[in-house]
Amino acid sequence: MAKPRRRYKQLTTLPDRLAFWASKVREQADKLNPGPEKDALLKKVTQAEEASQFDNWVNSSQLRKPK
Repeated sequence: MAKPRRRYKQLTTLPDRLAFWASKVREQADKLNPGPEKDALLKKVTQAEEASQFDNWVNSSQLRKPK
C-alpha cells in the first residue's frame, strides 16, 4: 500500500528560504580551511543565489506570456 504524501504549507517564500540557507552554509564554509570541502559549500551557496535570482525573474511582472 502506498504511503500518503506529506503536505506542508510553506510559510516563507522560496527566495527567503534560499537566502537563509545560503547564509548558514556560507557561515559553515567560513569556518573551514581552503580546500575542496570549502569550495563545494561555496558552490552550493552560489547555486542557491542563482536559483533565487531565477525565481525572481520567472515571477517578475515584466516577463510576458508567449503568444
